[in-house]
Amino acid sequence: MKTLVSLMLFGLLSACSVSNLPGNLSRSMMNQDDPAIVAAGAPAYLLLLDALILTYPENEDFLLAGSRLYGAYAGVFAQDPDQAKRMADKAIGYARRALCEYDEDACTLIDGPQNDLLAGLEEDYDADDIAVFYAMAAAWAGWIQANSDDWNAIAQLGKVKILMQWVATQNPAYDHATVQVYLGVLETQLPPSLGGKPELGREYFERAIDMTRGENLMAKVLYAKQYARLMFEQELHDRLLQEALDADPHSEGLTLINRLAQRQAAVLLAESSEYFE
Repeated sequence: MKTLVSLMLFGLLSACSVSNLPGNLSRSMMNQDDPAIVAAGAPAYLLLLDALILTYPENEDFLLAGSRLYGAYAGVFAQDPDQAKRMADKAIGYARRALCEYDEDACTLIDGPQNDLLAGLEEDYDADDIAVFYAMAAAWAGWIQANSDDWNAIAQLGKVKILMQWVATQNPAYDHATVQVYLGVLETQLPPSLGGKPELGREYFERAIDMTRGENLMAKVLYAKQYARLMFEQELHDRLLQEALDADPHSEGLTLINRLAQRQAAVLLAESSEYFE
């Protein structure tokens, strides 16, 4: 078995240049329609990316790929909260290293006062800089989620929101409009009575659905989970989840996330009557 694994790894490395490997790994995973296969293979991918980063510690592409994969594992496949925290720590660590390698001033900017962050982004950066800032924001959001029992972590959500809003102004449909989904989730954490802006969140979710012609099924599932449940709108909740379940999950770059969305939709829909009673 070890020999077979070695041969498979050799074949993978031989089939494409090392520089293309992270992107090809990410694409193959995102187009996989069986989450169990990804869950089983992810630890090997993580070890491979760790090895590449050790070999090329200043390579931004490897660092970003490592951040994405560790972040995805923390959010979806972690076995327990402690493992999720460890994986999220690795994700944000790689994202930060990538940002600092990309631009030392950007690294200083995100560490500075929150009130200066948006002005700094608007003054010094543009659409060419989206990828690294978005990766940092996504890893940061995942880290906060994994550490949601820590108020010091939650207090950093403001900076994540600013980064995501800036990305959305540069490219509203970035990452299959997932930037809009992030913003929708960020605005639906609290009801209006506690300062939340769920109606703004609703606009973000609907924008993501429109921009992807309904192909980003996670937008519908989180719209139901975050907004419809918060506002106690069962009809909207059940319609969105049923639409996600009825949809064809196969879409370039979205197949895996769509399968995961359908799995979550089935659970949420089964709980609907009890939740809204």
